[in-house]
Amino acid sequence: MGCGLYLYGIFPATALHKITLEGLDCQPVQSHTLNDFTFLYSEAQQNRYLASRRNLLGHERVLEQAMEQGYRTLLPLQFGLIVEDWTTVESQLIKTQKENLKNLFSKLEGRREVSVKIFWEADRELEDLMRENEGLRTERDRLEGQSLSMDQIVKIGQAIEAEMVGRKQDIIQAFQETLNPLAIEQIENDLLTDSMIYNAAYLIPWEAEPEFSEQVEALDLRFEERLRIRYNNFTAPFNFAQLV
Repeated sequence: MGCGLYLYGIFPATALHKITLEGLDCQPVQSHTLNDFTFLYSEAQQNRYLASRRNLLGHERVLEQAMEQGYRTLLPLQFGLIVEDWTTVESQLIKTQKENLKNLFSKLEGRREVSVKIFWEADRELEDLMRENEGLRTERDRLEGQSLSMDQIVKIGQAIEAEMVGRKQDIIQAFQETLNPLAIEQIENDLLTDSMIYNAAYLIPWEAEPEFSEQVEALDLRFEERLRIRYNNFTAPFNFAQLV
């Protein structure tokens, strides 16, 4: 016996062709239309789904596969959303957010989300910094072997930190100046690891992705082996489908 309806995402009301997708707990994904909206859902087999890697990827895979089948204008719903029945959906979501949902559909029509994550090796960057900055290298070498005061330690540490921040900002600025003009909207997200220095999502026209991808590749070549760039050119628009 099911535990309710697990919701994945919403499309504008449309006659969806029969789609063959497998959702969480190997349940078949179905569609249901209410008013001006079509919901993708499956029968929930649990009262609550843990945000495990497997479940999160399963949720995202349903949305991406639906988009791959041609249903591009999509509002992805938050992972783990289970409702008791369609009456609940109508009263708690559609009646309260109908206009906001329509506005989001208008915003996303003909557009897609892509993302860029940039990683560097801080130790390697520090080595490069000391090799390239003669003044800083000379000051460091002059102090080696001496008994340093706290003020001296703080001063040299601050100087090195400021230079590292500058190197990082130069990289970020290069990406922003190149990629932001190609996007309708961009969002900078939190850094997820110590080695990540930039994490941004971009809303771009569907047909603009090849040009965007070429610019990412050009930036990769520009910085040679200094960076690792993770580019995702196909994902549900989680960053640009937020209900206010």
